[in-house]
Parts: sequence; C-alpha cells; structure tokens
Amino acid sequence: MEQNFLGSGMKFPIQVNPGTGRFAVSSGNQSVKESVYLLLMTNQGERWLVPEFGGRLLSYTFTDTGLTMLTIMENDIRRLLSEQEPRIGGIEVDINKSEQPGCLIVNIDYIVRETNVPENLVFPFYLTEPEGLMNDFD
Repeated sequence: MEQNFLGSGMKFPIQVNPGTGRFAVSSGNQSVKESVYLLLMTNQGERWLVPEFGGRLLSYTFTDTGLTMLTIMENDIRRLLSEQEPRIGGIEVDINKSEQPGCLIVNIDYIVRETNVPENLVFPFYLTEPEGLMNDFD
C-alpha cells in the first residue's frame, strides 16, 4: 500500500530512471529517510530560499571527541530532526567512535508518525579527512 501522506519527491542522491529517462522519485518511508539524511548534510543558510533548513552538524568537523562534545552533538541532531522533520517522532541519537580514526558512527532511530513504523539511519561522520583520500593527488 502506497503512503501518499508521507509524500514523494526527487530521489536523493539524484538519479535518472533508465526505463523512462525521468528523474527517479522516492515515496513513503524512503522519502522520510532521504529527508533525514538531507537535513544532516545541509548547513543552515545553505539553501537561499529556505535559509532555516538544515543544521550545523558540519561545524563539528575537527572537534574533539570527548563525552561532552558527543553529548552536545547528539542533542543538536535530536533537536534538528524534531524541529525540521515533522513526519518522525521518538528520535534517539547515539554516537560511537569508529575503529577508523577520525570517524564517528551516528545511529539515529526514529518512528514514522503516520505508520508507527520504526526506522533507523546509520550515518558515518568524518571529523578529519579519511585516510588515503589525498594520495590520488600526489
């Protein structure tokens, strides 16, 4: 059953449907998940027509990974999603240090309000440049 009340829109990342040649769309719970990802990846003020869209997650790049900073980051993500994505509730954010240096794993659990379906998003957040990225330019 299609969930029209959850909306539909252009798939992110942008893709072209090879059968029709049109932009691919997503709907239902997938649309909600893509919206959560977009909120995390968009700096506030980056979208000129909707300057309040997004947050300040990318401002945590190059910060320390102490307990206080991770707690502040968790609260910031929870507040961002609560304020800007009305289709979800029961938001839980847990940030763990990765085995890869300079990387945090952000686990976001939420419930899609209209369907009471629990969903999650695992989001790798890089505090520093991933190892070996610049080797291609040497």
